Amino acid sequence: MTLQAKLTLGSVVLASLMVGIVSAVDLGNEMQRQFESTLEHAETLKTVASKMVEQALNRQRTKSLREALRDPDLQSLLVDIMTASHAILEVAVVDPHTNEILLDSFDSDPHQLGSPSPVYPDFRVMVVSSSWFDQFQVLTKAEKRYYQLQQTLASGGEPLLHVRIIVDPALIRNDITPAIQKSAHIAVFSIIAAVCLTFLFSAVAFRPLGRLGNLLDQIARGEYELEKAPAFKPASDELSVMASKLSMLGERLRGAQYEVSDLRGNIDRLLMDLEDAVFIFNRELRLVFASGSVERFLGTERSDLAGKTTGEIFPPGTMLGLLIAQASQTGRSVRNRRVPLSFPVEAGAAPVIALLSVDTLETVPGTASAGAGLLVRLRDPEAQRKIGRQLQTADRLAAISRISGGVAHEVKNPLNAILLHVEVARTKLAQGDSEIGPQMEIISREILRLDRVVKTFLDFTRPVELHLSNVALRELLAEIVDLSRPQAESGRIRVHLDREAEDVELRVDHDLLQQAFLNIVVNAIEAMPEGGELCFSSSANEDNAEIRISDTGPGIPPELREKIFRLYFTTKKEGSGIGLAMAFRIVQLHDGTIDFTSEPGKGTTFFIRLPIAA
Repeated sequence: MTLQAKLTLGSVVLASLMVGIVSAVDLGNEMQRQFESTLEHAETLKTVASKMVEQALNRQRTKSLREALRDPDLQSLLVDIMTASHAILEVAVVDPHTNEILLDSFDSDPHQLGSPSPVYPDFRVMVVSSSWFDQFQVLTKAEKRYYQLQQTLASGGEPLLHVRIIVDPALIRNDITPAIQKSAHIAVFSIIAAVCLTFLFSAVAFRPLGRLGNLLDQIARGEYELEKAPAFKPASDELSVMASKLSMLGERLRGAQYEVSDLRGNIDRLLMDLEDAVFIFNRELRLVFASGSVERFLGTERSDLAGKTTGEIFPPGTMLGLLIAQASQTGRSVRNRRVPLSFPVEAGAAPVIALLSVDTLETVPGTASAGAGLLVRLRDPEAQRKIGRQLQTADRLAAISRISGGVAHEVKNPLNAILLHVEVARTKLAQGDSEIGPQMEIISREILRLDRVVKTFLDFTRPVELHLSNVALRELLAEIVDLSRPQAESGRIRVHLDREAEDVELRVDHDLLQQAFLNIVVNAIEAMPEGGELCFSSSANEDNAEIRISDTGPGIPPELREKIFRLYFTTKKEGSGIGLAMAFRIVQLHDGTIDFTSEPGKGTTFFIRLPIAA
């Protein structure tokens, strides 16, 4: 159903509902007025009947109560009262103690006298407190429902008689039916008229909205053209303003289409330069996009793959096709899975092994609706290793630059001192003063200091021969804990070994890595002179193991965090500035990474990540 149809139908239903409610209220009010009129009439008759009974008793004081009530004139008057209203069914005089009928308007029924009088609900309560629905049920139900109005005659404070007016609401049905029928006819006519008028008004008022809907449909299909847009008269109403804005939107979307086409072309050219092959499949698992080194991996032109399914491009009988089919059925991703290529390749033309990655897409580019699609990527593992080696080289160069950053300061100080005292000695010699022994002694000492700095740096940067072996991570951590415990306990530091990675082995130089860990531990212990906690923990995934060393010291200030791995940088009075730089270098030599987090006042945690042994 279109929006215009929904709005028209909603307007008709709303108008009908409003007219219906007004008509129902009018009918209810008319019915309420009839009941109230009947109540008022019955109250009047009750008062008149009570007065007549009281006068009859006063005229015959010498007679007993029963004899006085057998007055034929009184009986005739009660009958007249009953017939004065259509709704009054009976007028009865009842003994309040025995509930026996002493006088009744039904003079034709002699057995009525002396029988017990039935007690009915109060008619006033029904009229005043009941709802329209209850009153409507009283009028329409086939079952008779009677009500009463009662007035008590008393003598000396004691009840003497009950005068009851019995009301049958069904008797007023003939009085109220014409009014209700008239109101009902007016209501039905009003509803029909409201429906017709509302329908006509909606059809005219919402016609421009339908034309706007057509514009939106054209824009959504990408078929919008300005010259085919319906003409809207210039006006200041909201629909005309909206039409104008839609025209502007169509022009912008048409321009955006060209921009998107150019962007897709640029992306395609960019992917063509990549070493990877990228495939995107829609929810029917048909190819909607392919780029990159497709020909290199599949030996097929990209143009020949358009619209084919995953089974046609990657046959299910191969390992590659089986993994892609499983990923599409289960929705689980595949990451860098080594798979053999199924087609024969010439030597050096393409890799025999490829790295497969498969991801599930919720929204597929180029499709009209959202759905599950697949992104398949093939990579050359040799190219991956080459990039990895280049990154490792870059990391090591960056590490050397970071480590050697502190050497400049250590070399600059001796050179400045030598230059200063050479100038002093030259001045003395120019003045004929040959006492330059103190200057020569200082120059000699600074030269020795400079030589020591340069030798330390050369030893630090000299290539190290690694003696690699498989080392259990759990045993290595246990050794570090045992070696650090005596120094920690002497400084009132508690040592904890928390979570450990089970059955994990590292391919490392045991002695060098132990030295790197101890350098970090010694720094952590020295950062807690008042005691604290030293915690070791580890975890592992498929490729790497992570070792965490935490302390509860004062933490590392933010302005010093970029300098702590520099050679010769230290904040301790007697520190050498070599420990953390050496730990950084050893971890780098093992193709690992070292990092830390620190919060002032709460401590520091070092993270050492190392590859797991194959």
